[in-house]
Amino acid sequence: MAYVKKIYVNYKDFASQQTYLLPSVLTENGIVVSHLRYLVWFNAKSESWKERSCFALQLLLKYINAVPNMDSATKVLKAFTESLVIGTIDYHTLTDPLELYWRARSITDANNLLFHITHYTDFLVLQDQYDQERVNPFRKATSYEQRLNWCAYYHKQANVFLNHLTNKDQARLQQQQVRLIGIYPDNKFDTEYAVRFPEDHIDRLLYLGFVKNGVIDYKSQAITMLMNYGGLRKSEVFHLFVSDITLHPNHPKEALVRVYHPEFGDSPDTNFKNRREYLLAKTSYKPRNNYLFSERLYAGWKSPLLTSKSGYFEIVFNPPQKAQEFMVIWAKYLKFQRVEPPKNSPHPFAFTNSLGAPETIKNFQRLHKNAVERIGLECSKKQGTTEHGHRHAYGFRARQAGLDQVSIQKAMHHKSPNSCLVYIKPTLEEVQETLRRIK
Repeated sequence: MAYVKKIYVNYKDFASQQTYLLPSVLTENGIVVSHLRYLVWFNAKSESWKERSCFALQLLLKYINAVPNMDSATKVLKAFTESLVIGTIDYHTLTDPLELYWRARSITDANNLLFHITHYTDFLVLQDQYDQERVNPFRKATSYEQRLNWCAYYHKQANVFLNHLTNKDQARLQQQQVRLIGIYPDNKFDTEYAVRFPEDHIDRLLYLGFVKNGVIDYKSQAITMLMNYGGLRKSEVFHLFVSDITLHPNHPKEALVRVYHPEFGDSPDTNFKNRREYLLAKTSYKPRNNYLFSERLYAGWKSPLLTSKSGYFEIVFNPPQKAQEFMVIWAKYLKFQRVEPPKNSPHPFAFTNSLGAPETIKNFQRLHKNAVERIGLECSKKQGTTEHGHRHAYGFRARQAGLDQVSIQKAMHHKSPNSCLVYIKPTLEEVQETLRRIK
């Protein structure tokens, strides 16, 4: 009986002798080993990218099992992509001839899944033992498609550092080809504004929400301040070491917070080249972006703009006086509440749980949600009261302070100056209010 399941396996790469824990696809014929080789080849990709690639392959294999008589892989891929967009259910009869019962996916989601399948099958074609044609081959682009390709190419290059080193002749050839099975045209949305944590409630959250039975939760206060007044993503907080938070040498009483790349940032111990080597050699932990997406210690890393060759960026507190306020809370956390790691399982991570192990994103989300509800608010993404609403508040506050686009880019550590546009857009209500003031 045909089946498709996702499992996790330890895969040993004989070329490097490295062992990787990876998501894999198991069928009645065994594990799809070529996909494991593919994931190892692109091991630098994030865990969520690997999970998504695995999920896309799962869906494709389930579809192939449902339509075993198609004689062309390209035809299968085309029909598969259409089924993602429109679904497989006949809503008049409430039946599905393929017995998949897939509901329609958004065009963005379907295009993403098609990208993963195409990327994987392109990898297969390049392998020595593989002599078949691409599942999603190229065809000659029309003049219109070539112009669109060049627009996309130049738009991308405009924001790429050292773009003058790009091979223009090779790029010209690439723009003359498009995929036979192309992506679906997606709708373009102008996001009205980034929903942010309400400014008039942040003090209540910090000094009332994180108080339970008269006990102040300094850890949650400190993490929330790093997001709301430091602009950090919640995942970035959980890569911090204790040694990354110090007093600023030029501004007494202010905190100096450096966020290092979780793998390749400088080690706090100069005997080790980077943080990955340090963690693997001195602790039982590894960089937290190297854990599986489903593991409790996982923390993502979105490749922010680093500002030092030592592999870190510094937090810019906004408003600046919050650097002192944060330092007070951080000191209280270290003195009164931080549980030191067990001697048999040491680690350098800044925030710990009640057992001294590294704090998890999931547990902080629970603490944050309880604190939000404690002050009478609903924890909702639409209202900006989830954790990411704090970063949105930071960006909006930077715009209100009069920072230009490039300055906001630097403060929020974006690689492109356009990435911060969502934070500095006025709301429709703000535009209307401005117009009302015009006489």
